Amino acid sequence: MAASLLIRNRNYRLLFTAGALTNLGDGMIVLALPWLASLLTRDATAIATVAAAGRLPWLLFSVPAGVVVDRSDRRRLIAQADLLRAAIVAAILLLALGEPLSGAIWILTGLAFLLGSAEVLRDNAAQTILPSIVSTTELERANGQMWSAEQLTGQFIGPPLAGVLIAAGVGLPFGLDIAALILAAGLVWLIRLKPTPPSGLRFFSALREGISFMRGDPALLRLAIVLGLSNFIATSTLTVQILFAQEVLGLSSAGYGLVLSVEAIGAITGSLMAPLAIRYAGLHACLYLSIGVWAVGYATVGLSHSGVIMAIALFAVLAAAMIWNVITVSWRQRRIPSELLGRVNSIYRFFGWGSMPLGAMAGGVFVSLLEDEVGRTLALRAPFLIAAASCFVLLLYAIAKLKLEEE
Repeated sequence: MAASLLIRNRNYRLLFTAGALTNLGDGMIVLALPWLASLLTRDATAIATVAAAGRLPWLLFSVPAGVVVDRSDRRRLIAQADLLRAAIVAAILLLALGEPLSGAIWILTGLAFLLGSAEVLRDNAAQTILPSIVSTTELERANGQMWSAEQLTGQFIGPPLAGVLIAAGVGLPFGLDIAALILAAGLVWLIRLKPTPPSGLRFFSALREGISFMRGDPALLRLAIVLGLSNFIATSTLTVQILFAQEVLGLSSAGYGLVLSVEAIGAITGSLMAPLAIRYAGLHACLYLSIGVWAVGYATVGLSHSGVIMAIALFAVLAAAMIWNVITVSWRQRRIPSELLGRVNSIYRFFGWGSMPLGAMAGGVFVSLLEDEVGRTLALRAPFLIAAASCFVLLLYAIAKLKLEEE
């Protein structure tokens, strides 16, 4: 019955379709951007800088972005952010199609930073607008569907599609992303909501109000801390995952692509089964089980000698991660007042997403420091084994301290 209610919700259909389109474009960019960087330079540090530049805005701008979201028409802001992203991708397309320029890799780094900055605004606004579109009883199902569509288009379809398009021309993924972003902006523009008066507070007063709410809610603050630590752990393994697959497991590019496809199917599965899991196992059991699965999954990858085992373990890790996401996002959307949702959500994501570039750097540095002492193979296994132990400690903390009131 709930599914049919969502299908009949015109605003939800528009937001869902727009999200699927933008995530399809994001999935293509995930592959196309570093590929373009590799054509501009063979300097590994410079190529890594392009990737880091796209994530850095989450650390720098998450908190002030929340104030902007609460002081704006969220529907308009999403559409404007998508159009801005289309313009930035158009600039990247021109760089890809033009004659090689001196310092082109650093121009690409700057454009990646701008693209990530626009994404911070867009994603924050999109997550805070959902409670205005669906009822509180439908949030888990709506978030589950949104997350599954994001994984399907952004991880399962987007990167392989970009690979096919690049073979025909490096600019094609960027051109298709521009079209997807413009179409998504048009769909969001068609959403009709009752206008809500924006916050009348000055910027820093509004920011302090959001920080005060976050500090005054111990459960929300602890949840943000757990998310930040878990994302730090996850990105520390992602940094070395491709090297582990190549050098330790001996996987080809096609074999590793298959592992990533299985991982994406796990994410889709977790997103869709989350409402059912919550109903039968309960909110806290699902949260604790998710962290436990992360610990077992990372340990399994670290000890594995087979791409099949790695794929199964990552399937479980991503399924658990999506169950966690559906639970925590829906809980926050119900708990935080609508007029504060942008600011508090952005502070929360500062903890959760701001740790990701730090984790990515930590994983690579750790392997570099360790390989002279224990050898390359063990050094590449170590981040996964340390991640498993860290998740076990995180589980003990969550069981002791993480108690979410059921709204």
